[in-house]
Amino acid sequence: MIRSFKCAFVLLLALMALFYALQNIANIEACYAAIAYVLSMAEHTIYPSSIFPEVTMTTVVWAAVIVIIGSELAAALLLLIGFGRMWKARKSVAKVFNQSKAFALYGAGVGIVVWFGYFGVFGGALMQMWQTQAGAMSLSGAFQYFVSCALVWLIVNSPESELY
Repeated sequence: MIRSFKCAFVLLLALMALFYALQNIANIEACYAAIAYVLSMAEHTIYPSSIFPEVTMTTVVWAAVIVIIGSELAAALLLLIGFGRMWKARKSVAKVFNQSKAFALYGAGVGIVVWFGYFGVFGGALMQMWQTQAGAMSLSGAFQYFVSCALVWLIVNSPESELY
C-alpha cells in the first residue's frame, strides 16, 4: 500500500505540473503579461533600487515564458514516466522498486528548480516580485508548488524495504 501511495503522489504531482503548463499555454498572453510585469520591476516602492536591471525586451520575456512552460512540461513528462515505471515495479522486490523511482525524482527535481529556483530565487530574491500584489501572489503560489515537489521528492526518495 505504501508503494501505491508513492505512485499516487507522483501522479498527482505530474498532473499539477501538467495543469499549470497547460493553463499557462491556454492563457499565453496573460502569462506573458505577468512575466513581463515581474521582469520590468514596475511599482517597486519598498526597495526601489535593485542590483539587477529591469528586463523589458520582448524577446527576453518570451524566452522566460518558454523556459518556464517548457520546464513545467518537462517536469510533468518526467513524473509521468516515473509514475509508469514505479507502478509497474510496485510489487517487485525493494531493489527494483527503488530503481524505478529515478524519473519521478528527476521530475520532482525539475519542479523544484521551476518553483523554488525560477520563482523563489530569481523572481523573489533577484527581481523582488514580492513588492507588488500580483508578484506576491505568484510567489506565494510558487512556494506551495515548491513544497509539494520537495515533499514528494522526499517521500518517494525514502528507501523501500521488503516489508512493504
